[in-house]
Formats: sequence, structure tokens, C-alpha cells
Amino acid sequence: MAARCALPIAVTLVTLTSASARAEDSWWGADKALHFGATASIAGGGYALGALAWDGYAPRIALGTGLGLGAGIGKEVLDAAGLGDPSWKDLTWDLIGTAVGVGISVSIDLAIRGPSPAAAHR
Repeated sequence: MAARCALPIAVTLVTLTSASARAEDSWWGADKALHFGATASIAGGGYALGALAWDGYAPRIALGTGLGLGAGIGKEVLDAAGLGDPSWKDLTWDLIGTAVGVGISVSIDLAIRGPSPAAAHR
């Protein structure tokens, strides 16, 4: 139950505190590429780690998504706590990066294993 509440709470916290964030926070700033790349890498790596533990796609996707979003939300929570400049734009790029990282990983996995885990054992 706590996991279900974590994302809405974090998003609310970041949104409420982003009013004090830097005024020059551009959608296309260099830091956005870092947010995108870091969460895409973490999410893809999480999916790959999940492949070592599970045969099914769902737990792999869950692990990759959880790690990617956890890293992005964690960074914004730290920023909101005074260690940086919180930004809902950064969080948006974290979400996009996570989706792309998991999406690429699933696409590669489907190309290799096929649509069902049993296809990999043929």
C-alpha cells in the first residue's frame, strides 16, 4: 500500500516546492538530457537485472520502472529538501527516460525471446 502512495506524494511535493525553483528552468536545458539519460540507463539496467531473476516480462518491467522512477523521484525529493533546485520539468524528463529505457529493453527482449517466455526455450 505504501508503494502506491509514494509516487503521488512525491509528485505533489515536487509540484508544491517547484514554485521556488530556478526561474530559468528550461524544458530543453542540459540538465534535462542528464535526467533523461540517467533514468533511461537505470531503468534499462533494472530490466536487465530482472532478466537474471525472472522469466516473465512483468516482473522485469516492474523492476526497471521502479528503479528508474525511484532514482528520479529520489533526486527531486532531495532537491526539495534543500540539496538542489526541485523541478517538475526534471521529473517529467525522469518519467520519459524511464519509459524509454524500459521500452527499449522490452523491445530488445521481445526481438530475442519472442512474445512468450516459452519461446526462448525452443
